[in-house]
Amino acid sequence: MAYNPEIHHRRSIRLQGYDYSQSGAYFVTICTFQRQHLFGEVNNGEMQLNVTGQIISAIWQKVPQHFPNVELDQFILMPDHLHGIIVILEQADTLYSLATIIQNFKSSSARKINKINQNLGVSIWQRNYHERIIRNDQELHLQREYVLTNPENWQF
Repeated sequence: MAYNPEIHHRRSIRLQGYDYSQSGAYFVTICTFQRQHLFGEVNNGEMQLNVTGQIISAIWQKVPQHFPNVELDQFILMPDHLHGIIVILEQADTLYSLATIIQNFKSSSARKINKINQNLGVSIWQRNYHERIIRNDQELHLQREYVLTNPENWQF
């Protein structure tokens, strides 16, 4: 069925009027397509990455190389999702939005995985992502703790 704006109402999940290229910390969650377990498994409260998970992790770590105004904080790759804290810094030249950063990560990682698996065009990531603006140090601490304890709290 083709997109029809009269019956298909896609509403943005982003905070209306907020500039996601402004400096600050953002907690993001990116899920795999259909919540497939692609990146490894949790054993005794610890995430064990498979080869695909190792590749995704390495690509995540390279995000600041592509976006000079970005730093990465805590992150964890789980069997079917990624949690990470992205810090956008104030810098004079080019500012990249959170959406641009996530879109670049998702597309480059999907291309790499599909090339390795010889499955061109297969969806790796779910459409969109979840984000939370981290507004203070207490929230930052809580989000870091959530990321670090995610494998311990993993349940099917």
